[in-house]
Amino acid sequence: MRQRTLFTKTRKEAPSDEVAKNAKLLIRAGFVDKLQAGVYSYLPLGLRVLKKIEQIIREEMNAVCGQEILMPSLHPKENWQTTGRWDTMDDLYKVSDTSGRENALGATHEEIVVPLVKQFVSSYRDLPFSVYQFQNKFRMELRAKSGILRGREFIMKDMYSFHKDETDLKNFYDKMKKSYERVFERFGIGEKTYLTFAGGGSFSKYSHEFQTVTPAGEDTIYICDICHIAINKEIIEDQNHTCPLCGNKNLRTETAVEVGNIFELKTKYSAPFDLSYKDEEGKDQPVIMGCYGIGLGRVFGTVVEAYGDDKGLVWPREIAPFAVHLVEILSANIRVREETEKFYNELIGQGIDVLWDDRDLRAGEKFADSDLIGIPFRVVVSEKTLTEGKFEIKARATGEVSMVDRDELIKFIKSVKLKVNTDACPTL
Repeated sequence: MRQRTLFTKTRKEAPSDEVAKNAKLLIRAGFVDKLQAGVYSYLPLGLRVLKKIEQIIREEMNAVCGQEILMPSLHPKENWQTTGRWDTMDDLYKVSDTSGRENALGATHEEIVVPLVKQFVSSYRDLPFSVYQFQNKFRMELRAKSGILRGREFIMKDMYSFHKDETDLKNFYDKMKKSYERVFERFGIGEKTYLTFAGGGSFSKYSHEFQTVTPAGEDTIYICDICHIAINKEIIEDQNHTCPLCGNKNLRTETAVEVGNIFELKTKYSAPFDLSYKDEEGKDQPVIMGCYGIGLGRVFGTVVEAYGDDKGLVWPREIAPFAVHLVEILSANIRVREETEKFYNELIGQGIDVLWDDRDLRAGEKFADSDLIGIPFRVVVSEKTLTEGKFEIKARATGEVSMVDRDELIKFIKSVKLKVNTDACPTL
């Protein structure tokens, strides 16, 4: 993409009403725009990041045989009354039309997916399976001051699994723990993200959160560095401040952001809708459920909080909007433009995502914008580099600068491999 074609522009200053680091940097760099508190538009650069986050999740959900669907955001009141949450969920947006019909804007989708699935499940032969979606959620958030970390409208991946018994649920639940670990590793935050033991409510001893350590976090977690797991603040007393896996009492306290969670729902939502199946003996049995969520905006904002610095954004390679920021230094020598365009097309031809800064700006302005946007590698083409026959490449994360020739540069960029899951679902 040529940068002069972007309709968005960078800003020297962040909006005065923003508090969160993620919102300040993302708005300044032209990745998002704030419509109102807790509601943001994703602009071209931001949407590229969001789609890469989505695709990583999709690949990992498909690898465990998840089947992608898309459910409505507008939910009938009756579905929420069936589970009792119409009156008990205090952050649920409720809307009425001119006929007086009442609906909810989807805060979550248990009330929709269960009656949907009920149409297709009748026998033990229909189980197990799982479905997932990427969908907007709406919650009446009163503390929408954390940028895209805590929104009133946000995008979430929610998966729901359906099983014959608790043993089958547990086996899949353990598989999803590993799946989520791969997801966060591919996002570039695996080392900072911990499987965190949380309260399970009335249907399980534990649920599990995935918490990423960052000073911007609203949660307190207690980390066992031996097991690389954590316990959240609400259950640490019940655990006597010890690791539930190894008994370690020397736990480290950190602040963190919850970027995902998994729950054993069991029959909490299947029972109200009478979701059942006939077993091998023809007897009716309740369908057992699990659910598995990841907030895409939360991941997006958490990466910014974890890696952004005083110059701007710093993107991990896997979710960066582009791999290379090609910066052309203006010159009266037409050969600079010709060689930059030639190299741009060559990189594109090699399958490398490139943002070409072809704007009529001074070098200093381009370098400042490059640091602000945070693409992993900045490559400079100038009259000097052409004379020397080498390109200047700078790694955004480390600041390391090298001078390399064309072939070395392409080979180096292609050598920075993305983490790709090639596992295929064995049953689809």
